[in-house]
Amino acid sequence: MATTRRTGRRPGNPGTRAAILDAARAAFAERGFDAASIRSIAGAAGVDPALVHHYFGSKDQLFLAAMGAPLDPAELLPRVLSGDADGVGERLVRTFLSVWDSPAGTPAVALLRSAVSNAWTARLLREFLVTQVLRRVLHHLDVDPAELPLRGSLVASQMIGLAVMRYVVRLEPVASAPPETLVAAVGPTIQRYLRGDLT
Repeated sequence: MATTRRTGRRPGNPGTRAAILDAARAAFAERGFDAASIRSIAGAAGVDPALVHHYFGSKDQLFLAAMGAPLDPAELLPRVLSGDADGVGERLVRTFLSVWDSPAGTPAVALLRSAVSNAWTARLLREFLVTQVLRRVLHHLDVDPAELPLRGSLVASQMIGLAVMRYVVRLEPVASAPPETLVAAVGPTIQRYLRGDLT
């Protein structure tokens, strides 16, 4: 008895998850988080959009998986955003260092090293910082929307610069400084970038 070959989208199989992740990385790097849709990613992977949701849940979770993010910023940000708005800068630096100084920091350092030399990874890292961290913090602080891009970029430049010097270049005494020393030194600068006068 002859069998007919099935056509249409690929069913769930061990290669499906990897195909979705490959398509997601390309879409997020080329179009950015906001413009990349689940439907377009599914189409590029040759699967039904429902299968993307089955494997990854939300678009945010798909992005974190595509990035290989060791932690979900949504789980950490309440620690940053709770309390007095005047202390957000210090709490952001403290939380940032607590992650990078932990075992979760190892893949983060690898990602940062790759971003320095690879434009594609750099675009993904930029999208991650803007959409998963900075946008959420700045919206919580009720910042003027016209100032969001500049404030976010300034915060990112300071935080990534700190990460590069402490974990990649290992410039002393920053590399071995106690976290609270860096919180006290960098926190006020982050606070000004978030809420202070930029002129």
